Amino acid sequence: MSTASRAAPVKPVPRPTPDTRPFWDGTAAGELRIQRCRACERHFFYPRPACPHCGSGDVAWVTASGRATLHSYVINHRPAPGFEDEAPYVIAIVELEEGVRMMTNLAGVPADPDHLPLDLPLRVVFEQRGDVRLPLFTPAEAR
Repeated sequence: MSTASRAAPVKPVPRPTPDTRPFWDGTAAGELRIQRCRACERHFFYPRPACPHCGSGDVAWVTASGRATLHSYVINHRPAPGFEDEAPYVIAIVELEEGVRMMTNLAGVPADPDHLPLDLPLRVVFEQRGDVRLPLFTPAEAR
């Protein structure tokens, strides 16, 4: 088979589950939603049925501010299938204003350490992929 006849790899699309459906409904509405425990009042992410801090099952979905800072990152030069045309790109851990960390990609900033100081102020943006919108982060001053 020639390379011309091969289909280009497609970026993977997340599949919502019952536990993650409120998160994905939020991204579809342009909101970053995380969970908050009603018992100990702490926020947490990734979605789960009980608070990882106190074990309570009394948790609620809340809309996060969408503001974050860059906690850590790696510049990926060996892209996964579907991401070849974007390499290099930044895979980051951001710390939300609410105190939780999440893994994401950065957009609107060069994949260069000179442009990626730790604690860089960020804001959430959304990218459509298939049937879902993914939360990405971009420098806060970028519009």
